[in-house]
Amino acid sequence: MLRSLLGVLAQLSVASVLRVSPGMVGFRSAFSAVRTSSLVGGSQMAVTFDRLLVNVGNDFNPDTGHFRCHIPGSYYFAYTVGKFPKKMLSVMLVKNRNEVQALVYNDHRNKGRKVQSQSVMINLKAMDTVWLLLHGSPKYALYSNPGVYVTFSGYLVYPRGEEPVSAFSAARTSSVLGEKKGLEKKDALTFDVEYVNVGGHFNKSSGRFTCHFPGVYYFAFTMGKHPNRALSVKLMMGAGEVQTMIYDEDHSRWRETQSQSLLLSLEKGDTVWLYSQQHERFAVYSNQGRYTTFTGFLVYPYPAQKNLVTTRF
Repeated sequence: MLRSLLGVLAQLSVASVLRVSPGMVGFRSAFSAVRTSSLVGGSQMAVTFDRLLVNVGNDFNPDTGHFRCHIPGSYYFAYTVGKFPKKMLSVMLVKNRNEVQALVYNDHRNKGRKVQSQSVMINLKAMDTVWLLLHGSPKYALYSNPGVYVTFSGYLVYPRGEEPVSAFSAARTSSVLGEKKGLEKKDALTFDVEYVNVGGHFNKSSGRFTCHFPGVYYFAFTMGKHPNRALSVKLMMGAGEVQTMIYDEDHSRWRETQSQSLLLSLEKGDTVWLYSQQHERFAVYSNQGRYTTFTGFLVYPYPAQKNLVTTRF
């Protein structure tokens, strides 16, 4: 009995020192699935999967392709799909029956194969479902083989009621066209759809996230390429420090999506935002299908004593 009690106290002590979140201790839901064969648009709407890599909580059913929420909270979903040669690609992330959250799209029917990705964070209630929808026309298809072009992952980031929390996910439903020829002021890309804004630290009207809790943050963004325009979008910090970017100088008439992500170490007051090149040769494409998304969340908060000087006796 004493040994068991000491073991529990030791675990609580470690959790306190490391600031382990409730999501790490008691509330767990995560899955990652792959598909190793191609799928052509038709009567089968949901993308299904033939291999499960992770299914913590058993909330994902690979046979139906549906994730069903049992723990209310904020979830991050990411998927990558392969483009079938000489077919178009359109795969939507859907909540419940028909609430489209985000889209991967490519309307170029060339013979080459490629992979494209999308990610978003959404708030879920108990029994909400999330799944992938392939366009129903046989003109569309996704490609995969045992090399695994198609993946779908999701996990609970913050159970409802956890502290400290900071997370946002936003989308645009309209395009942004560059119009300037000379040097221009670097304005942030703004958004009109807000999936998640836990903590209220993201301003979709200004397009800027402001750090309130020092720590390590994960950021991901997906951009739509506009027909006949090049694409250049940079992830910026502060007054304009470039962290990473998406770039495509192809001026073809085809639409498609591209993605980028990374971790950043932030201090209180730091800002993070996206900048789309504003020269007339460049543009970002989106519509109601939500090609363009931006997500960020706190992964690990820094201890409150991080910046204190340690005194030795």
